[in-house]
Amino acid sequence: MGMMKRMKDMKDMVHAAPDMIAQAQQLGAQAQQMAAAQQAAAQARYGAQMQTGQFGGLPGAQPADVAATGADFEPVAGVSLEEYAAVSRGLAAYNYDGTKLPEIAASRGIPAESWDEAAKGWNARIQANPAVASRFNQLYRGV
Repeated sequence: MGMMKRMKDMKDMVHAAPDMIAQAQQLGAQAQQMAAAQQAAAQARYGAQMQTGQFGGLPGAQPADVAATGADFEPVAGVSLEEYAAVSRGLAAYNYDGTKLPEIAASRGIPAESWDEAAKGWNARIQANPAVASRFNQLYRGV
């Protein structure tokens, strides 16, 4: 009798599978919608900062105005944000092969140890401070 019950349970499970798959797909779609909404909200906050002149916490400041002030703009391991952007921009010549960064840095007189520390430091600052990120983008694009 136990075998018949197991077969019935398996049959029920097979019949329920399409509904379970549909439910999983709906949950995945909802997660994607939520991620898109969060990204849109973050972009809106950044845009509002730019429009209200509250960029970098300084009233009336614009990205270029904030570039030369604050501890977050001090060189990391002797590498300035300008140098960091130039090395990063140089990666295009190597089809964006990240393994070439130390070589590009060395061609600009930056030792490998300093480059490693600078890359970690600048990446952390860019992620933490929108003013640093904006200035990096300006330098990277050559604006």
